[in-house]
Amino acid sequence: MAEDLFAAAADEALERRMPLAARLRPHRLDQVVGQAHLLGPGCAFRTMVEADRLTSIILWGPPGCGKTTLARLVANHTSRHFETLSAVSASVKDVRAVIAGARNRLGERGVGTVLFLDEVHRFNRAQQDSLLPSVEDGLLALIGATTENPFFEVNAPLLSRSNLFRLHPVSVDEMVELLGRGLEYEKAEATPEAVLHLAERAAGDARRGLTALELAV
Repeated sequence: MAEDLFAAAADEALERRMPLAARLRPHRLDQVVGQAHLLGPGCAFRTMVEADRLTSIILWGPPGCGKTTLARLVANHTSRHFETLSAVSASVKDVRAVIAGARNRLGERGVGTVLFLDEVHRFNRAQQDSLLPSVEDGLLALIGATTENPFFEVNAPLLSRSNLFRLHPVSVDEMVELLGRGLEYEKAEATPEAVLHLAERAAGDARRGLTALELAV
């Protein structure tokens, strides 16, 4: 009992140290602000996630538009094992380890694997090619996130085997809604003019807007 209380207190302390953007990260699709063209009723992306019928996909959009958030929501909905790598720091060795784990998992327990590869454009051609056989035969469902044009930065064979979803910058109205949630979470108040100013300064980047709000309150 004492250990449970200590662990709960530690978790609470860690959460308080997290940036506001991380603390407000949605846990359900309905909590996402923006990207209605992907998350509205009947939209292909939403239907695919809710039915847990994920194929390999590329999420393309500017910083702070919700690419990582959508990937985390896929993790919440899927029955498959979920792995995460960053192309900034990962190597072909890391990719091979994920593939080996996916093959063992599928053979031993019949469980598929989803790999979220953040900043996929940071992988060179050889590194991207290392993913291709496993994506092609369905061993891995790849979620590649990129801020760069995938038609130039993602290998054509990998792109052709993935569904491309483009995310838009968060609009000013959507940013105002998001900042309102932040104020409510922080139990703080601000004038509508101040909130609008922060929303406009965020330039479509939800993370930037919430960071500015956190500093302001």
